[in-house]
Amino acid sequence: MTVMNRKRKKQIVNDFQTKMDYDELLNCMRCGFCLPSCPTYIETDGNEAASPRGRIALMKAVVDGKMEPDKDFEDQLSLCLGCRACEPACPSGVKYGHLLEEARDILESKKKHSPPVKLLRRVVFDQLFPHQNRMRKLSGLMWFYQKSGIQKVARATNMTKIAGKNMSTMEKVLPPIPSPARLKNRPSFVKAEGAVKKKVAFFSGCLMDTMFMQTNDATLYLLKKANCEVVIPQTQNCCGALHAHSGEKDTAKELAKKNIEAFEDGEFDYIISNAGGCGALLVEYDHLLKDESEWKERAQAFSNKVRDITEILYEVGLPDMELNSQIVTYQDSCHLRNVMRTAAAPRKLLQLIKGVSYMEMKDADQCCGSAGTYNIIEQEMSMQILDHKMRNVESTKAATIVTANPGCLLQMKLGIEREGKKDNMRAVHIVDLLAEAVRKKEEEKQTV
Repeated sequence: MTVMNRKRKKQIVNDFQTKMDYDELLNCMRCGFCLPSCPTYIETDGNEAASPRGRIALMKAVVDGKMEPDKDFEDQLSLCLGCRACEPACPSGVKYGHLLEEARDILESKKKHSPPVKLLRRVVFDQLFPHQNRMRKLSGLMWFYQKSGIQKVARATNMTKIAGKNMSTMEKVLPPIPSPARLKNRPSFVKAEGAVKKKVAFFSGCLMDTMFMQTNDATLYLLKKANCEVVIPQTQNCCGALHAHSGEKDTAKELAKKNIEAFEDGEFDYIISNAGGCGALLVEYDHLLKDESEWKERAQAFSNKVRDITEILYEVGLPDMELNSQIVTYQDSCHLRNVMRTAAAPRKLLQLIKGVSYMEMKDADQCCGSAGTYNIIEQEMSMQILDHKMRNVESTKAATIVTANPGCLLQMKLGIEREGKKDNMRAVHIVDLLAEAVRKKEEEKQTV
């Protein structure tokens, strides 16, 4: 072991001892209730180290000085999806997600990346996601790639396979990107169609308001139809979820502060999110900023107002909805279910659509394998999980897979592509399906 490695490991141990919540580590009773809910424990045929209680034991061993934070330790923390399915299953209420994020942040702060990886992380985490104008420019380039004919040439000549088979398949499932002109003209206020039932603020996000802008537009359309008055603060930015889950906690905190400032002056009932991954961090801004006295109460006030779009739509009600006869199944967004604790509202809304036969999928509450950047970093495990998920989808005979998070949506589209089922199966965000159903019913009424 080099002097540098010994020094790094000593620094990691010191940080684990000073920063990890030891009471939370002790809170784990090792009862094993979390095991059946953990995808990596299941996929590794019961490897204890790949379970939540196993990883907690590893963290505690590092804190206690009984184990070095070696490569195997780091690999196990990297292999975790961070889906937090263990938390609802835990009788002691262990906040495993908080422990994981702190541990990853410590490891990342002491990691020496190669120059290419260091540059990539800097571009993604510092230069791109925190700046919405740059996200729009990147989306503009992607729009040009799709519309100029370059995409057709790249696919016809198999140039996309240079990035690898999986990335080539992922390129095929990217949504149509809005034009630069559409990206610039984003609303700041939407009137309710009738008498106002709720006044809400909309968290538009970074990817959601560029690559998935169609879904944001559908969200505003549904809120309008549900008689909600909507404010879209223009100074909001990326939620910071990608940073918080990737060991970039300081940047996540700065993004959180900017969002709190953007939303705290308005008078509204709720802050609405339509992406499970974003919403899950938004509701935990109070935890993220718990050690900063100036921000703790402001973060608490912000988090208390955050709701998922499906909760509000089910609460206030939508107009009649109808679709062509089809079987629909729902894949939970892990963070929407396990952190925001929203599982019933999406299912109830789907069952209100005339023409839809809802079929619950086996293990719909288990992760699809997307998990932010997980399907790129831990590709083998991600695809193993996805293959099992698609077998469960197939057993429902569903023509439409519905989910509530952009990463999950792309992962399910990837599964459809990998299974060769794109001609008779589709994956859609729940907001897009609900908007489609409202519009279809309205068109029917107009023709009568």
